[in-house]
Amino acid sequence: MSTSAPSGFATLYADRMVSVSGTGIMFAAYSFPFARSRKVPFTDIDHISAAEPTMANGKWRIWGSGDLRTWYPLDLHRPSRDRIFFAFVKPGDTRIGFTVEDSSRFIRILEESGIPVILPDIRASDSPGRSP
Repeated sequence: MSTSAPSGFATLYADRMVSVSGTGIMFAAYSFPFARSRKVPFTDIDHISAAEPTMANGKWRIWGSGDLRTWYPLDLHRPSRDRIFFAFVKPGDTRIGFTVEDSSRFIRILEESGIPVILPDIRASDSPGRSP
């Protein structure tokens, strides 16, 4: 898959799953079964949050939805990613669960662009043997 951007889409971050511009996020391999991309403008996103991948939040959800509320674009390597992101799409109760290849860089690019990312407090799990 190519990460080249459509015209008018100045790329700030790109990998095989997403491309970020100053105006939105392009999710690659979004639709099933044809793997078409979907661009979601930031104006349509209420907020973005990040979580440590677990069975409950989609670690093994390779593509599609298990609850008809969260849609996961295709990522064959999702189980090995360090974070799962959720874009809460307005209006309503739907969200896009997605992963990126470089989560730290992705977060930095969004924050530098004025797009806040809600992160869990995982400091207690940063050091083995340390309890909260």
